[in-house]
Amino acid sequence: MIKTDILIIGAGPTGLFTVFEAGLLKLKTHLIDALPQPGGQCSEIYPKKPIYDIPAFPEILAGDLVNNLMEQIKPFNAGFTLGERAETLEKLDDDTFIVTTNKGTKHHAPVVVIAGGLGSFEPRKPLIPNIANYEDKGVSYMIKDPEVYRDKKVVIAGGGDSALDWAIFLANVASEVSLVHRRNEFRGALDSVEKAAELAKLGKIRLFTEAEVVSVQGSETLEAVLIKHNDTSKGETFLEVNEFIPLFGLSPKLGPIGNWGLEIEKNAIKVDNSYDYQTNIPGVYAIGDVNTYPGKLKLILSGFHEAAVMCQSAYQRINPGKRYVMKYTTVGGVEGFDGTKKEAKKEVVQSILA
Repeated sequence: MIKTDILIIGAGPTGLFTVFEAGLLKLKTHLIDALPQPGGQCSEIYPKKPIYDIPAFPEILAGDLVNNLMEQIKPFNAGFTLGERAETLEKLDDDTFIVTTNKGTKHHAPVVVIAGGLGSFEPRKPLIPNIANYEDKGVSYMIKDPEVYRDKKVVIAGGGDSALDWAIFLANVASEVSLVHRRNEFRGALDSVEKAAELAKLGKIRLFTEAEVVSVQGSETLEAVLIKHNDTSKGETFLEVNEFIPLFGLSPKLGPIGNWGLEIEKNAIKVDNSYDYQTNIPGVYAIGDVNTYPGKLKLILSGFHEAAVMCQSAYQRINPGKRYVMKYTTVGGVEGFDGTKKEAKKEVVQSILA
């Protein structure tokens, strides 16, 4: 049995920052995540994509943000149960909780915080016969390491930001990049659309609009795709390729958490309108993209704020009647559980009076 003060379900940016805020309050934390490494979507889906709305970072790669958060929380010795999914929640007579994973690992804590982003994700797969036979053999539904596509012939399908951004990025990595979209208009940012169009003019991206991939072929690994055009006069286009990446988005699901008796609204967990982000089950909180309340903004920076507010409430639940006086880190510094301490140097003021 793993025991902790705050059990965090989800090791994405919001869950990781919760470790820091809890550590400032001398509360121990443990995180559960179904992914094999911390970072959530930032690590699993777009580690090489830049994020532009993190305060004090005009631009930072998603993977670097995760690395920075891991460095920031290092002094607080958080525990991790990775590669396991939180399966059941049991409330005990003393108002504490036991959360058991799909592999039978039990965790005991007085506070449970669900910070699982939008839940678990499944890629939206195109309806192409036999495509499953080529998964991990030339067909992928997300890009983890762009270097995998170095000097290869790549076909990307999709019309959103992800498809556009990766086509632009891989234009300087792959030997050949083709972007296939069933419409003429793209749903991505105007800047990305214009950049993709410019690269197409330069011959760095082959654009196939009003078309879709209808067939994948190969003996043991992917060798070719067949593109069908909406304009029947154009017939079909046969492309020899090494990699096919359909980027039609991900379908979020709450998974087993949806059966915990929480109040759910449109696949998100309702909380108490930002007072402390507590759910309808006292002691269970939801922060980050997984929650909903009037005025909710699904931004990483919003999740950071929610983590800080939630930890104050969790402190009172764990230490009823104990008064906590908040000190800014500029005043009190950061004292880690590992014995380290960061603090500003004290200024020495000498009297000028004789």
